[in-house]
Amino acid sequence: MKLSDFDFDLPPSLIATRPARPRSSARLLLAQGGAIQDRRVSDLPDILRAGDVLVLNDTKVIPARLNGTRSRATPQGEAVARIEVTLLEPASDGWRALAKPLRKLREGEVIRFGKALSAEVADITGGELRLRFDAEGDAFDAALQQVGAMPLPPYIAALRAPDDQDRQDYQTVWAARQGAVAAPTASLHFDDALLDSLSAKGVEFVHVTLHVGAGTFLPVKVEDVTTHRMHAEWGAVSAEAAAAINRAKAEGRRVIPVGTTALRLIESAATDDGRVAPFEGTTDIFIYPGYHFRVTDGLMTNFHLPKSTLLMLVSALMGPEKIREIYAHAVGTGYRFFSYGDSSLLIP
Repeated sequence: MKLSDFDFDLPPSLIATRPARPRSSARLLLAQGGAIQDRRVSDLPDILRAGDVLVLNDTKVIPARLNGTRSRATPQGEAVARIEVTLLEPASDGWRALAKPLRKLREGEVIRFGKALSAEVADITGGELRLRFDAEGDAFDAALQQVGAMPLPPYIAALRAPDDQDRQDYQTVWAARQGAVAAPTASLHFDDALLDSLSAKGVEFVHVTLHVGAGTFLPVKVEDVTTHRMHAEWGAVSAEAAAAINRAKAEGRRVIPVGTTALRLIESAATDDGRVAPFEGTTDIFIYPGYHFRVTDGLMTNFHLPKSTLLMLVSALMGPEKIREIYAHAVGTGYRFFSYGDSSLLIP
């Protein structure tokens, strides 16, 4: 299975830099029963069945992109350098982070992010650094809200800078558990009105948590994709969520994750007999063609990068040939791609 098998041509004009407004007005490519239909996300109450279970990731994105300065005394005077930091995840005694330009930093130096926050460079290892901030707990969260920006994906950040509107746009309406540095983007299409309509239809919602990490944007660098090693992310499936999913499966109702993050989590928590067990910990599950899905009956997801692990995941669900047909249709009919783009509902 070669990396080139998952490549396709995408016109740059189809990369969305802002979401549809309202959220549920985004286009929805419906693929089921061998057919492809062009719909809207707002059509979901007419598409889904009463009793279907939508699995929703309730992670909350933190404003993890920070711009700061470090100063250093030199024989010529004080040297000041601008530093861009992206937080990755909490670590023992600090935060793991990326910094640009990393070469301008030394261990023990202090980066100042305005008056609200500063951090000492505790150590630098393997292209990353560990930062020890001067605030903790609620004080750290408040300072981060003041000085941080939403960590837009690289393909959006290359086209425009994040702004205040992204604090709302790049967050789900049900976000609850803080810790992600990337959004579960299929969930961005839902608003309160759509959730009310789905609930009235008899669709059930189950919340799980997977803190999406920056590793979700890492490229696959091996030609034999089966040798790729996935990044790890922290997730949790409560006993109540597991019971709700198991009850639906026992009653013959469909379980449809909203987003690849929710799918990867429930498949990580699944047992060989197709049940979901309570789960808390890290998962590095890698799903590519040949994978046997134990819980998932369908998937709502956005359109993914060429040669990405997420394109491999949807190819595993629908079959590589069908995904090539779906993506050719999406490109040919002008669907908007990636995090702020349109969506699809894939029912194998």
